[in-house]
Amino acid sequence: MSFDYGALDAALTAAVGDDQSLIAELRMAFLESAKRQVDLLHRARCDANWQYAAWRLKGLAASFGATRVLNLAEEAAIAAPGEPTVLTKLERAIAAIENHRD
Repeated sequence: MSFDYGALDAALTAAVGDDQSLIAELRMAFLESAKRQVDLLHRARCDANWQYAAWRLKGLAASFGATRVLNLAEEAAIAAPGEPTVLTKLERAIAAIENHRD
């Protein structure tokens, strides 16, 4: 499975230029927020809470250019609350971004 690291990196570079410490800080902020939304997805017990967390994750991913996470958040938004397959895919996509080093 391939991930589009370039889109996230390009979005961060476009936003702040070549300031590597700020890029790292923004990357960390993205990852923390994404993990928080996935945690909310895990805890969602109704359609409304599930969709709200999925839409927030989608918006976050769109803001940062994380296209793989955005696509998975769209998938989550139409899935049943607690859908384990989509949760696993989201966790793996976020972990892949977290573990990616240039």
